[in-house]
Amino acid sequence: MKTILIIEDEQTISRVLSVYLKHEGYEVIQAFDGTEGLKLFHQHVPNLILLDVMLPETDGWNVLQSIRKNSSCPVIMLTALGDIDYKLKGLNQGADDYISKPFIGEEVVARVNAVLRRSARGLATENTRQFGSLKINLDSHAVTISDENVLLTPKDLSLLLFLAERPNRTFTREDLIASVWGMDYDGSDRAVDLAVKRIRQALAAWPVSQGEIKTLRGLGYQFSVYEK
Repeated sequence: MKTILIIEDEQTISRVLSVYLKHEGYEVIQAFDGTEGLKLFHQHVPNLILLDVMLPETDGWNVLQSIRKNSSCPVIMLTALGDIDYKLKGLNQGADDYISKPFIGEEVVARVNAVLRRSARGLATENTRQFGSLKINLDSHAVTISDENVLLTPKDLSLLLFLAERPNRTFTREDLIASVWGMDYDGSDRAVDLAVKRIRQALAAWPVSQGEIKTLRGLGYQFSVYEK
């Protein structure tokens, strides 16, 4: 049984989400402030986190940053803030999805199911890919540069795997949305740009002489590798 950690200070909302998720077959853990949420996260190692932005003690942004320091656990942000800047901030800091309040329980369950499907897609493989100092272990899902671990969110890892398995081929945003995010994704293709930006930052120690993720203006993205 997969475990969902809800970090939400409005207890009524948290209880409603818990009921819907338990009905779907998930185990649910609840925290009502950011500090408690981080404690429960480390204790229980959940499969996914529903994280409110406006939290007492430690706000959602700081909770997300703390989680991303040592974990790629999927995170869906919950907030009453509908401004696009807040949405982009969450995605840029490594959130896997974003839901604005008010929402209905069925929507949240659908988003949870979709994020968990995406995080598992394409990861159960048996090969290792190596491009100079960059190594991608497709069994353990580990990415290293010169044997140093590279931390990626599940979605970003799925995108990197897709590109790395098809080096020197160009894909449009629409190609990547369909292949990595899936046909059930109904968000903006801006998510591709943000994911590529995060991957580039994570791979900063990978020498450009060995490879890079290129932007081909008007065409899309390419995982370019260079033969010596």
